[in-house]
Amino acid sequence: MSFVKNAWYVACWSDEVKAGELFSRTLLDERVVLYRRADGTPVALRDRCPHRFIPLSMGRLRDDAVECGYHGLQFDSTGACVKNPHGDGRIPAAARVQAYTVHDRHGMLWIWMGEAAADPALIPDYGMLDEGSGYRTSRGRLHINANYELMGENLLDLSHISFLHAGLLGSPEQVHAKQEVIQDGNRLQCNRWMPEVSVPGVFDMLFRRDGKPVDMWTNMRWDPPGCFLLDTGVQAPGESRERGAWYYGIHILTPETSRTTHYHFAAARPPGPELDPETNARLAEMRRIAFEDQDKPIIDAQQEALGDNDFWDMKPVLLNVDLGPVRMRHTLERLRKAEAASAQSR
Repeated sequence: MSFVKNAWYVACWSDEVKAGELFSRTLLDERVVLYRRADGTPVALRDRCPHRFIPLSMGRLRDDAVECGYHGLQFDSTGACVKNPHGDGRIPAAARVQAYTVHDRHGMLWIWMGEAAADPALIPDYGMLDEGSGYRTSRGRLHINANYELMGENLLDLSHISFLHAGLLGSPEQVHAKQEVIQDGNRLQCNRWMPEVSVPGVFDMLFRRDGKPVDMWTNMRWDPPGCFLLDTGVQAPGESRERGAWYYGIHILTPETSRTTHYHFAAARPPGPELDPETNARLAEMRRIAFEDQDKPIIDAQQEALGDNDFWDMKPVLLNVDLGPVRMRHTLERLRKAEAASAQSR
């Protein structure tokens, strides 16, 4: 499977790459080593020495350069070999590794693995995660044993919460939600409005804790290839969201391989009174159950059933709730074809 390369992906949370340490992760079927220079600037290189193909992450940092642990070749942050400790020290022209543009923003390290110029202005806005934003945040990461498009469909089609997450994030009446899908260029917005439904467990804890019906919304934004932002909440029937309870759900998918995915997620609640520790712990456990015990097994099983078959060759039945996921797939295919055509024309 090919990937959209000219795009920003999240490599990891920013604080996972620490000063003086090498951090390795497979992204888009490519092993990458990340580290920080002495001034804190992040660096991303292909994690493979060109001499005998040993992962550079098995070596060590020498000032701002990576030293291969096998024969001691050193590579700077541009990927150029800057030291050959053998013989006369001559550095072969081919002794260099691929360097990738990497950018620190919103508490995440973003990586650009394509050939087009990397523009940081194209990084989607997740300013609610920034320090000083006033939002109360929590975060995590899951490893999904499935293609990232399958997980993306799960996020764009939230009709499943009436069944898979019943009692936690969803309730039976939500299946009749009014759905709106808006496409603006490559961006998709999938909105669901659910008036006078049973309040799900998570929102009952955040709102009135009385079990009474609410109006609920789930508005999901998607920026390709794998960046999602959910605006979701509840309010008393007929009232406004300002008098209700809501939060942002950040969901970011980075392909590891064609059949595995790094899933970075976070929740950001707006400024206001802090919850007591017991409630925070219960909410964290509810989110864990929803992601780890409910979503992940379903998506992993979906990939196992799909195997190496092309999704469309399996002739999936389509429902009206599939409009967002289908548009996502078509958009990604168009972007992949455009990149392939551009590469052929060079």
